[in-house]
Amino acid sequence: MGMESSAEAPQPVRVVMQAVGGWIGRLGRIWVEGQIAELNRRGGTAFITLRDPVANVSARVVCPVRVLEAAAPAPQPGARVVIHAKPDFYAARGTFSLLALEVRHVGLGELLARLEQLRATLAAEGVFADSRKRRLPFLPGTVGLICGRGSAAERDVLENGRRRWPAVRFEVREVAVQGDRAVGEVMTALKELDGRPGIDVIIIARGGGSLEDLLPFSDEALVRAVSATRTPVVSAIGHEQDSPLLDLVADLRASTPTDAAKKVVPDVGEQLRLVRQLRDRGRRVIQGGVAREQAWLDAMRSRPVLASPLREMDRLTEHVTGLRDRARRCVTVSLDRAGDDLAHTRARLHALSPATTLARGYAVVQRGDGAVVRSASEVAEGDTLRLRFAEDSMAATAGAPDDPDATHDSDD
Repeated sequence: MGMESSAEAPQPVRVVMQAVGGWIGRLGRIWVEGQIAELNRRGGTAFITLRDPVANVSARVVCPVRVLEAAAPAPQPGARVVIHAKPDFYAARGTFSLLALEVRHVGLGELLARLEQLRATLAAEGVFADSRKRRLPFLPGTVGLICGRGSAAERDVLENGRRRWPAVRFEVREVAVQGDRAVGEVMTALKELDGRPGIDVIIIARGGGSLEDLLPFSDEALVRAVSATRTPVVSAIGHEQDSPLLDLVADLRASTPTDAAKKVVPDVGEQLRLVRQLRDRGRRVIQGGVAREQAWLDAMRSRPVLASPLREMDRLTEHVTGLRDRARRCVTVSLDRAGDDLAHTRARLHALSPATTLARGYAVVQRGDGAVVRSASEVAEGDTLRLRFAEDSMAATAGAPDDPDATHDSDD
């Protein structure tokens, strides 16, 4: 139930603080999970700053030293813990805190189970999908590097990168790479580098570590921030056994910081060798093509038709002359054969011609109507007949026919 107040009848501060303390006291005892960001001991009391595992929210915890040491080994800054506490509000100063009653470590198995659950959730959302990953530029002008302060990872990336391509530039952001401040500092550096023009690729590097040390690189907020960047991100955490979620969301995963430098920055020596190899290969291809064309041209020039065109014309002339003579012989033989056939036919016709018979002394007797008389019985006495000889003809009058028997008798 709210407190009644107005501008004319305000509530004193003490009343408001006591009311807030009463409301908080009614919360009862609760279990709280978080990461120890700070831990200070004063006498028999430990003052803890407990940070939320995901959000940038923290709470003050007051814990008796005996309660803290009961969770053997005693938790240290950066440890994930679960605290059974009672909410408390100190009305005199208006501060909120948790009074710890029990402290427990978050077990490794539980951490792995939570990471696996988060991995499955993000994978279902498509955060790790290959279609979201971008290709790295062939030759980055400027490389953003997020690493620990004065770390070996920074040295490995810079030395190997500049050794491979001396002209490459780096924008280095040194941050905390473990502990409660790691996620916030890495995200801040990532946002800054992603917003700067000219940064072609960003490397997040760390030289390995235990699973607890690498928990910041599996933070959900950091994973989503990497997924939302416009600049390609390379993960070089260097932990092969249990890769953090950053390895899955990054556009490229490198096993070590040195490997990241090799994958991001091309080797100028290798590129020069590749250029020489491609140039030599191109030269060989061109020379081979020219040689093949030259061989073809030489073969064409060596052919008789091109080597001696007049000789080819003479050959063709001889061929045409031979064909002409052959055709002439064939026509002559055919004409001679036809002439012989014609002469034989004329001879046969001449032999069978009636004129030839008449020339031997025979005559053809015809009646006035032109019919040929074949027998004396066909002519009556006094008929006018026409006698046709080989050269001319004459008219005659038929007399009495002779007696055949008398003829025969006279013949006898």
